[in-house]
Amino acid sequence: MTGSAPENLVPPAIPAQPEYPSPGRRLVITGSVMLASLIVALDMTIANVALPQMQSSLLASSEQIIWVLTSYLLASAIMTPLSSWLASRYGRRLVMGLSAAIFTAASLACGLSNGLTMMVVARTVQGIAGAGLIPLGLATLLDINPPERQGQAMAIAGLGTMAGPLIGPSLGGWLTDSYSWRWVFLINIPLGILAFAGIWAYLPDLRDRAIGKFDGFGFATVSLFLGFFQLMMDRGQMLDWFDSTEVCIETGLMLLAGFLGVVHMLTAKDTFVRAELFADRNFAIGCIIGAIFGLVVFATVPLVTVMMQAQLGYTSFHSGFVSMPRGAGSVVGLILVGIMITRVRPQVLLSIGLIGSAAGLFLFSRISLDTDELPLRIAGFIQGLFGGFIMTPLSMLVFSSLPTRLRNEGAAIFALTRNIGASLGISAIQVLTIHNTAAVTSRLTEGVRPDNPQLQMSAPQIDFDTTASLVAISRQIGRQAAMVATIDTLWVASLLAVATVPLVYLMKSRRPGADGAMPASAMMADAH
Repeated sequence: MTGSAPENLVPPAIPAQPEYPSPGRRLVITGSVMLASLIVALDMTIANVALPQMQSSLLASSEQIIWVLTSYLLASAIMTPLSSWLASRYGRRLVMGLSAAIFTAASLACGLSNGLTMMVVARTVQGIAGAGLIPLGLATLLDINPPERQGQAMAIAGLGTMAGPLIGPSLGGWLTDSYSWRWVFLINIPLGILAFAGIWAYLPDLRDRAIGKFDGFGFATVSLFLGFFQLMMDRGQMLDWFDSTEVCIETGLMLLAGFLGVVHMLTAKDTFVRAELFADRNFAIGCIIGAIFGLVVFATVPLVTVMMQAQLGYTSFHSGFVSMPRGAGSVVGLILVGIMITRVRPQVLLSIGLIGSAAGLFLFSRISLDTDELPLRIAGFIQGLFGGFIMTPLSMLVFSSLPTRLRNEGAAIFALTRNIGASLGISAIQVLTIHNTAAVTSRLTEGVRPDNPQLQMSAPQIDFDTTASLVAISRQIGRQAAMVATIDTLWVASLLAVATVPLVYLMKSRRPGADGAMPASAMMADAH
């Protein structure tokens, strides 16, 4: 018999308490991450209202100028998953710092562009550099805050992510009308410099020492899938979808890349996108809800902006001014969620957000050509307010059980699905609106004829024998048809938001760190 104590009598090791930055350092990191997220999210929508002026200045056709938006979205979509691997391999401070610096330099190049080629190249660099700033910023805020503060941290992170797309059309319209379209990009420079300085000086050097080799095949399949997906969505609108050989080829290549990527993910080790991410029910369902969130909240903003300018006759500045309550409502919603997140179940807050967003879209669907500004402001405020109720509780549910070693990748994939939802939503909304416009135009045109007694009583001044009257009739039919199609599309979007609510209750509330999830700052040792 030896003198050693029995194994079951040896006291267990006491786990070291995680270390977090001081309150002052945490404040600087949070502010820097918010600024980085803001300029990236802002550039997703701020250029939309400036496209007509950019088209004229850059001597581009209507089809060519779309690449100013497409190049940014495509580059961002491809690089978002890669950003997680780079951050795990080389550290978040290096990756985020360089990303903020390159994004700022690319913004300067966009503002100084004198041709379409330079603009598209600069926008592509912007998309590449900015792809990881939002998901890595979210992961950083989770890691520098203890579990009891993570709800407030995600609400703060949502300010930049939500406010950017919502205030983008307003700010872009004001800058374009008051100064020049170039200031849509130049405004990023001071914000980008501040974000870079804070990230480089204070961000912890978080990394995964056990990260495997780079999965080139997995990255290639993901990149090809996203690239052909974006091309299919953009080109399909102009080429009548599957009546076009080009769109059919792009769709086939997208499906092939997606199939090869899924097979590779399920059969290989250390893949670029890990299958174990989607084994977590909260994460898998959260990605679906995130995609719908991108459609319902973000994709409807351009539709409303176009409605105000094309159907109601507002200028870029006027439509932006009327849209300002949406951004204010978003900020108020995020503040309220930050206060309530520790007292109310995330599922309840998320349900309130979806139903409230549906109510805002429903109010927009009641707009007519004779509506004044007040209903638009009220509907926008409600949409922004309850949109702010969605992202924070959804992020809480998604990341509550996800191990810290998967947080970089999880944040990137979660952001990617939201962006795909917004991109798919914009294209789907445009297709639905165009189809409905054609159908309504056909119905209205059937009743516009000289022998229609109702038309003679309501508009006796119409003269079918003059070209001016026929042009006026055609213009009015076009406005009415486009308005009806727009409100029908908004009504469908509101129904989709309500239909998503049951999915929320398939997710479980879990305490951070439970069920095998590592503590929120398990990687903080690398920072100290």
